[in-house]
Amino acid sequence: MERRCVALVSGGLDSTLAAKLMLEQGIDVRGLFLSMSWGCCEKPKAQAAARQLGIPLMILSVGDAYLDVIRAPKYGYGTQMNPCVDCRIYMFRIAKRYMEEAGAGFLVTGEVVGQRPMSQRKRPLAIIEQDSGLDDLLLRPLSAQLLDPTLPERLGVVDRSRLLALSGRSRHEQIALAARYGITGYSQPAGGCLLTDEGFAAKTKDLFAHDERPTTKDMELLTIGRHLRLTPSTKVILGRNELENLLLEGYAGEGYAVITPKFPGPAAMVIGVLNDETKAAALRLVLQHTKAEKLPEGALEFRCGADRWTVDKDTLQPVMNAAEINA
Repeated sequence: MERRCVALVSGGLDSTLAAKLMLEQGIDVRGLFLSMSWGCCEKPKAQAAARQLGIPLMILSVGDAYLDVIRAPKYGYGTQMNPCVDCRIYMFRIAKRYMEEAGAGFLVTGEVVGQRPMSQRKRPLAIIEQDSGLDDLLLRPLSAQLLDPTLPERLGVVDRSRLLALSGRSRHEQIALAARYGITGYSQPAGGCLLTDEGFAAKTKDLFAHDERPTTKDMELLTIGRHLRLTPSTKVILGRNELENLLLEGYAGEGYAVITPKFPGPAAMVIGVLNDETKAAALRLVLQHTKAEKLPEGALEFRCGADRWTVDKDTLQPVMNAAEINA
């Protein structure tokens, strides 16, 4: 077996330590970051961790196919819309393909037994290993001594006695190890995957209920603004500040029209059909969510792409049937 591994690097402490333990044993480590712009991991943190470790880092996107995992996970959801077990299986399948391309002998992750209630107990860990096709080639250095020896351990490629037996949610031992190795700047444990957030999960459910083939772009947009459903086929996203207004404009395209007021108010992205009715509804929503003192005297000016127009604000009545998805 090759003394080379692929290590999943998230930018967090656990994955960084797992890779470091391999480097300590003279293993050639290739880092892999799986990019998901609405997920729990930060690409800049992963890149910084790879630089500290002195290892190359491949960045791959999870792709639109990952949305099928969210829509119908074989092993179910956690507290909200988080398909933790199926998510790990999907990602490890990607990692396995990269492992083979990189000529590596095994995969390394920073998982710790008992740290995550859904995906990091012994039974789910075994399911993930089997269903991802990584039987015997998935090494979890931080908890290895609590698990059955993997093939690289049995072959002597990895010295099992130098691996750890960490378990549970406490990170005191990891923090101590980081201090010993001089590892800094790692991501702190936070809320985790956005799919565990009640508001984000509500928007995800709404998206899947009204769109048979959503894309990663649709998922990224769930992180921006107020989402209001107008019809089964049309919703509006309102920017909540200047930055979100700019972000919405950056996502504009076919099927994603952005109406921008020429006064200090929210931009409105119309996703779906843009016609006179939905445009008028979007304008009314902009008016409803603009502070009265910010409204100019006289007509209101708007633009959408190359189009420009003015509207008498007295003709814009409140939209009564647009419920905010993430209240």
